[in-house]
Amino acid sequence: MKLSNRLMAIANFVPKNSIVADIGTDHGYIPVYLVENNISKKVIGTDISKGSLDKIIEYIKNLNLEHKIDARLGDGLEVIKPYEIDTVIIAGMGGLLIRDILEKDKEVTDSIVNFILQPMVAAKELREYLVENSFEIIKEELVKEDNKYYEIILAKKGKSYIDKEIYYEISHLLIKEKHPLLKELTQFRLRELEKIAEDIKDIDTEKSKERYVEVTSKIRDYKEVLKEIES
Repeated sequence: MKLSNRLMAIANFVPKNSIVADIGTDHGYIPVYLVENNISKKVIGTDISKGSLDKIIEYIKNLNLEHKIDARLGDGLEVIKPYEIDTVIIAGMGGLLIRDILEKDKEVTDSIVNFILQPMVAAKELREYLVENSFEIIKEELVKEDNKYYEIILAKKGKSYIDKEIYYEISHLLIKEKHPLLKELTQFRLRELEKIAEDIKDIDTEKSKERYVEVTSKIRDYKEVLKEIES
């Protein structure tokens, strides 16, 4: 099986011989890849949609992988028992929803070793949650697919220290390693901020003035990050 760039980057974070839950597994591509490539001993693929899960079950049966992939209907971690898995993948949903899934079933969350998280939006808020709730962000990856950027986070229980507020938005780990896509992503976001600033700079309301100050401050932060990446 050949995975997309995004799914491959997620799968690359899975440790060898792990027992994995792929929450919101969608088509079941990651569970199948992990099992077929002898990365995981067992994978639990979950989905909240019965229709989607039925398709996944059929897909797994056609590949004769029912003994290694367990498809379960349910929301978040509620269908996972404490200590049943060592690695969880929560990908393709918003950062706030990922945060809520981790927070809702704390007994299960506290029993997991590796957290592979791929927020579609609100990566900043997800990083803030991880840092404030005793997770250590071990590694990050950035991929581009169909002109969209995807941030993938590998975390474990532990402590993270974030020096600057901007590092919640632009990963300091990716800055340190001078990730080849990071300059492009930072410039893209900077252009978006500059457009917002241009659009609101002449609007004479209290709210717009406050927003303008906030956006121009963030533009300065992004320019500082660009200097770090280029240095």
